[in-house]
Amino acid sequence: MKQVIWTAAIAGALLAAPAVADVKAGVEAWQRGDYRVAVSEWRGPAVAGDADAQFNMGQAYKFGRGVPADLAQAEEWYRKAALQGHPQAEENYGLALFENGKRLQAIEWLEKAAGRGAPRAQYVLGTMLFNGDAVTKDWVRAYALIVRAAAQGLPQASASQAQMDGYISLQDRQKALELARVYERDAGRPSVAAVQPPRRTPQPGAVGRTDLPPSTAYQPRDPIPAPAPTQSAQTRPAPPIVRPAPKPTSAPTATAAIRDGGWKLQLGAFGEAGNAQKLWSQVGGRFPGRKVSYVKAGRLTKVLVGPFASSAEASAACRGLSPCVPVRE
Repeated sequence: MKQVIWTAAIAGALLAAPAVADVKAGVEAWQRGDYRVAVSEWRGPAVAGDADAQFNMGQAYKFGRGVPADLAQAEEWYRKAALQGHPQAEENYGLALFENGKRLQAIEWLEKAAGRGAPRAQYVLGTMLFNGDAVTKDWVRAYALIVRAAAQGLPQASASQAQMDGYISLQDRQKALELARVYERDAGRPSVAAVQPPRRTPQPGAVGRTDLPPSTAYQPRDPIPAPAPTQSAQTRPAPPIVRPAPKPTSAPTATAAIRDGGWKLQLGAFGEAGNAQKLWSQVGGRFPGRKVSYVKAGRLTKVLVGPFASSAEASAACRGLSPCVPVRE
């Protein structure tokens, strides 16, 4: 899908700052699939302090295009651009800190992005507030942020809102909706009362990766690992963001033997191996009889589950879980 790459303000800056031409040339190379050329065009301006180039370098390292995937490098480039006020870099820096286990550092940047209406930041921050994860538990504010993210079409947020309905009182939900309207007004967005989506089950492959990492006009929609729920002795347990599979009604029989057709599922890639193991502890119940393997790819640890007999069987096992990608060995 064609993306808007250059805003008028950026295009106008080309005359005053010729180095930006390298950033634009890098974006054009990226669109052609020449990722190494794109990175080589961006690196000089990024080192020189160009925020767009720094953000694009972060995207390249995050997705492993033109350079080896490296979440630590991605985080550092996002940080450089975020400190200059780059909006998408602020959001991605907060999300990268969260993914890399730096929850307390992530809060400041997630707050900034959520305040501008970024749905992924709203979803993660809302979940942290609901679970009391690195922040004081606040179900009213959590619900308000989740509603805002759901209203913008983020499927994980819609699923979480439905789950939260079973835990938060009607009175607190009404308070949260009022707070959400205040947030929407402050961000200059439409009222959530007019755009709240109906309750629905998220569809397979709900949030896809966007490969292009252009300048400030671009808002990527790459998936993030679901925040892990916590337990509290004084409240009902927080609902999981990734729903577990229903328990089988009967023990498996010999006719349900698992066949190996060379297919597996990749459930994510993590900079810290402990996070890969944590994900499996949350979703392993979905895959009875399957084996998990943790495969190193540079600094990342991939979570692979299998075997599966065919692509269709692997795709069916992915339903309702994101990220989840069938791969063949």
